[in-house]
Amino acid sequence: MRSQLQFALAAVLLAGTALFLHARSRNEVFPARAPLSSLPHELGGWVGSDVTIPKDILDILGPGEFLLRVYRNRSANNPYVDLFMAYFPTQRAGDTIHSPKNCLPGAGWSPLESTRITVSLPGHAPFPANRYVIGKGTDRQLVLYWYWAHDRGVASEYWAKFYLVTDSMRMNRSDGALVRVTTPLHSGENPDAAQQRLLSFAGEVVPLLDNYIPR
Repeated sequence: MRSQLQFALAAVLLAGTALFLHARSRNEVFPARAPLSSLPHELGGWVGSDVTIPKDILDILGPGEFLLRVYRNRSANNPYVDLFMAYFPTQRAGDTIHSPKNCLPGAGWSPLESTRITVSLPGHAPFPANRYVIGKGTDRQLVLYWYWAHDRGVASEYWAKFYLVTDSMRMNRSDGALVRVTTPLHSGENPDAAQQRLLSFAGEVVPLLDNYIPR
């Protein structure tokens, strides 16, 4: 019963958000920003290689700008880090950010553990992020992701929708983004160790986000 109520409330919130944004008549503000593709390929000790996103996936994601890049650390024998960023300049036409957890089954991955963590990085206020351990066969990966808009990170897609409405009223903007970092787990590796690897990488990315996702 509780899950049905939560689903109903979520559906009402999403529908209300879409109706509100569609009803806004003022011309929307689109601040100047750098394209995601210009994010440096070298970040600290990490070196990245772009990965092409298949057209059928882009069709599902909708009208936005997307970056998929694999970074490897030159100074350590660690697994790679996969960075995915999705930026939507406007969400008023109903093209809102997709939650990664809804895409996992279609890609063959299943969530094994999930929780939320607080990301605390130098020079930025702490913000919450989702943490998932996912599996496919014997493979395991650790995923961290969060929603980002106007120098603010949130873990809940419903809080992201709430801020989408308030920012539209306050700033006449409906842009927003998703940031996801993923890394494979070594055989027998503790997810907490993999989390430190992801947070170390995130410490290189987060200070740059305002260049691509305007505050």
